[in-house]
Amino acid sequence: MKILMTGGTGLIGRFLIPRLQELGHAVTVVTRNPAKAQHALGPGVTVLKGLDAMSNLNDFSAVINLAGEPIADKRWTEQQKQRLCESRWSITQKLVELIRTSDTPPQVLISGSAVGYYGDLGEVVVSEDDPPHNEFTHKLCARWEQIACGAQSDRTRVCLLRTGVVFAPKGGILGKMLPLFRLGLGGPVGNGRQYMAWIHIDDMANGIIWLLNKDLRGPFNMVSPYPVRNEQFAHALGHVLKRPAILRAPATAVRLMMGESAVLVLGGQRALPKRLEASGFAFRWFDLEEALHDVAG
Repeated sequence: MKILMTGGTGLIGRFLIPRLQELGHAVTVVTRNPAKAQHALGPGVTVLKGLDAMSNLNDFSAVINLAGEPIADKRWTEQQKQRLCESRWSITQKLVELIRTSDTPPQVLISGSAVGYYGDLGEVVVSEDDPPHNEFTHKLCARWEQIACGAQSDRTRVCLLRTGVVFAPKGGILGKMLPLFRLGLGGPVGNGRQYMAWIHIDDMANGIIWLLNKDLRGPFNMVSPYPVRNEQFAHALGHVLKRPAILRAPATAVRLMMGESAVLVLGGQRALPKRLEASGFAFRWFDLEEALHDVAG
């Protein structure tokens, strides 16, 4: 396939692109900084600066849309919330328009979303069919998905990636947490009872490739079959690193530091990959400690 990708230099994109190349696919990455992207991704990837010069996507078999400003890097001021939304919505809208004006459109659009779609639902087990809690992360993801679904037709199917916390060797949540945990300064956040829906980067990439090749459409929870509580995660990471992980971060301190975005760590989703597993996909990494040992041990 010839694949067009946004967000190719992000956590998932950097891992996914070599996998796609190994399978013989040609990857073109849309980026705001072509020189930086080319350096990061290597000469085998074609790099485009934005989509403005394109009038259709006739040359592409598939589109993988992973673009979006990191959601946890800054406090959620009203301006930051708008940036988070626009960084996802605007490029998705442009891709949809290009697909719809194509004479031979891509066969599939695989577009990003997150388990934040469901909001903070506490102990409730959620599959793709369950109703969400209406808060900022839901509004962001719901509109993102709604825009992507505008590309759906009898010639183009749309798959939505409701992604959990991605464990990878470099970057992501572990990139932020490992320095503290390696010093023995890590531990549960708040009461530690909130659920974390997680996925190993290996399964994330394999899951996207699965959706690329199967006649599937709609939302998919891209998470391990076994979500864990925050205190289980902290204990497992400490065990992998052979460090104590008992210094609890009080919820009040987290809220003072993060503001409204504290819901990302004080809340959670007990999400299950019901539709992905029903399609026949087999996870390689479903034991938390084994997954953490692989990426951080």
